[in-house]
Amino acid sequence: MRDSSWLDWPFFDDAHRALAHEADAWCAQSLGDVDHHDADAACRKLVRALGQAGWLRYAVPAGPGGAWGGALPEVDSRAVCILRETLARHAGLADFAFAMQGLGSGAISLMGSDALRERYLPRVARGEAIAAFALSEPDAGSDVAAMACEARLEGDHYVLDGSKTWISNGGIADFYCVFARTGEAPGARGISAFVVDADTPGLSIAERIDLIAPHPLATLRFDGCRIPVSQRLGEPGQGFKLAMMTLDIFRASVAAAALGFARRALDEGLARAKSRRMFGQTLGDLQLTQAALGDMDTAIDAAALLTYRAAWMRDVQKVRTTREAAMAKMTATESAQAVIDRALQMFGGAGVVSGMPVETLYREIRALRIYEGATEVQKLIIARELLKS
Repeated sequence: MRDSSWLDWPFFDDAHRALAHEADAWCAQSLGDVDHHDADAACRKLVRALGQAGWLRYAVPAGPGGAWGGALPEVDSRAVCILRETLARHAGLADFAFAMQGLGSGAISLMGSDALRERYLPRVARGEAIAAFALSEPDAGSDVAAMACEARLEGDHYVLDGSKTWISNGGIADFYCVFARTGEAPGARGISAFVVDADTPGLSIAERIDLIAPHPLATLRFDGCRIPVSQRLGEPGQGFKLAMMTLDIFRASVAAAALGFARRALDEGLARAKSRRMFGQTLGDLQLTQAALGDMDTAIDAAALLTYRAAWMRDVQKVRTTREAAMAKMTATESAQAVIDRALQMFGGAGVVSGMPVETLYREIRALRIYEGATEVQKLIIARELLKS
């Protein structure tokens, strides 16, 4: 771990500092051979490795007597953020694998029955079951109230019809937390949530989606997919609330992943500035390079302060952090894009060679400015919360 001075900030306790150093050492030893050419196989392997190492236990709560498999009584946002930042700095796909275990099972942690929690969460924590969060649709991304996928009640089952798209872990997940319209009220108040096993008849993978930074992604199709009422999460009509609660927990961790990418880019840029000879001096001797490095370092610290403030407020003050998490997510992802772009520029032509660390970071960061709420949506959230206050 090159620069760990941020761990001395008052947001953290000794357990967090130990976690950061232990995770960094594990990543340095275990993540040197991640194969990005087969994202499905790589993610399956990473989920198993993360589970065996115990890191996935931080993505779920412990539950009564440890029955749910978590490391702590409740999901600790600072621990999740530290792990995502550390994993992202070493390997973006490892961060993805960890994050989706938390996001994909978060709705179960929050509103699942004890039976559902005991059935799914321990397997998530051990890396034995891959989770997915199925909210977005072709015409309902940021506008969740426009959801068209429906679940109609027939006796002791719900029947799902419709589609979901942009679903991370789509095609490799063992189960999906699916949000569908059940019609208790208009708009967002008429949505419920369900756990749907991947082998449930009527659920199929309609399309696999390729991205500039490969990871498992798919469009799901539900055609008369019957699921027991016992698979519902929470009460009917609570789905939108549950989705927002889940995103509130993990949105700050998206900012942390962006921090990991940005810190790695700064490390790469610094090394380049110190070693690259030109015009009889190093690249780092040029004032334009120094100005860029100053901007990069400041942007990272500003984003880190917002990120860990949001996590600390949720963990310690036990308050809603919708506004603070949105600020962190927006600032960290936008700043990371700028930091990585500037680092790549320092490498010149070598920076755009496929497989170079800065080239990989350049592709990996772009999606973070979109998923779990695009930057423009974060601005609306911040303004809405400000007006409400």
